[in-house]
Amino acid sequence: MRKVHAAIIEDEYPAARLLNHMLTTLRPEWEITLLPGTVEDSVKWFAENPHPDVLFLDIQLTDGNSFLCLEQAHPSSMIIFTTAYDEYAVRAFTVNSIDYLLKPIHEDRLLAAITKFERLSPVTIREFNDQMNVRELVALLSKRDESCFRTRFLITGNRHFYTIQVADIAYFYSECKITFAVTKEGKQHAIDLSLGKLEEQLDGRRFFRINRQFILSAESIKTIEPYNGSKLNIRVNPPFDDAIQVSRDKVTALKMWLNT
Repeated sequence: MRKVHAAIIEDEYPAARLLNHMLTTLRPEWEITLLPGTVEDSVKWFAENPHPDVLFLDIQLTDGNSFLCLEQAHPSSMIIFTTAYDEYAVRAFTVNSIDYLLKPIHEDRLLAAITKFERLSPVTIREFNDQMNVRELVALLSKRDESCFRTRFLITGNRHFYTIQVADIAYFYSECKITFAVTKEGKQHAIDLSLGKLEEQLDGRRFFRINRQFILSAESIKTIEPYNGSKLNIRVNPPFDDAIQVSRDKVTALKMWLNT
């Protein structure tokens, strides 16, 4: 069996040593490399060495954040972020189907991340990295004034206002520049937000944008069928008139999202 090569990029040496010790305990057969905790040195190392199978990457490095490293080094590794950000900021990783470890790192959570890596094929990891939206991660992590996800909407009716709870919504779709929320009971409500704005405000663990027209909750997905090679068709509940196509560049991310 081929030996797994892991690398750690962490700007705090005690934290790097602790993670190295935990990895060695859980996977003593792995080869582990500790890299300098700077963007500049990490990019240089990736340019001169074979890429590891899995990379444990701290968000904040000595000379900048690690997204600069990703944009320049383009690692082929499975990336597992290590971060001290709060739970809201972690939404950025969930949305982009990237695994993460909150500091202080607990052994059971580390083992879960390792197990996830070991289930993935090299092809899936490569597709996963190709679809990573680094700029979206940076934008989401830079938000400081939002501490929770949207929980309800105020709807304008013919004669009065009323609210609907996000927990009661099966999916959202856009048609003729109008956004609709479809409840689990099949009722439609027009809301005054674009899908792009909704995507920023919804919990990425519950909702996923599969194309330009739809954001679906996991509970609304009834069936998933292959379509035209690498695409997918989805049927939802409550039913929509037609099958909903998953954008080609969203297929891998969708599968990983549904499997978390």
